[in-house]
Amino acid sequence: MADTMQFDLVSPERRLASLQAAEVQIPGADGDLVAMPGHMPVVTTLRPGVLKVAGPEGAQEYLVTGGFAEVNAESTSILAEKATPMAEAKADDLDPLIEAAQATASEAEGAARDMADKQLADLQALREVVA
Repeated sequence: MADTMQFDLVSPERRLASLQAAEVQIPGADGDLVAMPGHMPVVTTLRPGVLKVAGPEGAQEYLVTGGFAEVNAESTSILAEKATPMAEAKADDLDPLIEAAQATASEAEGAARDMADKQLADLQALREVVA
């Protein structure tokens, strides 16, 4: 088994990373997961959180607000709704997303309300991490 796998992170605005990684910690919608070389294939949605990548070039962290992750034995690809290197992330940049999530949560009902409340809580927690 290889010691590293290909890692790619893209958002609609730009490609943020394309490098070799030993592990990728992913904030999955159903819980965090760690992708490593040899991982079984999986596709998951992302929740707002911090994506952590460790590899020969060191550790890197990215703020992601949602999207998708595709993992297989040779690679991990992340298509993020919005992604920013943690070094460039600003808490104020999350405020419009939090306001939109609050509006959605206030209008939702039933199971949709639960999902909207979770999204809002994740965004608020992420803002605290960045602050």
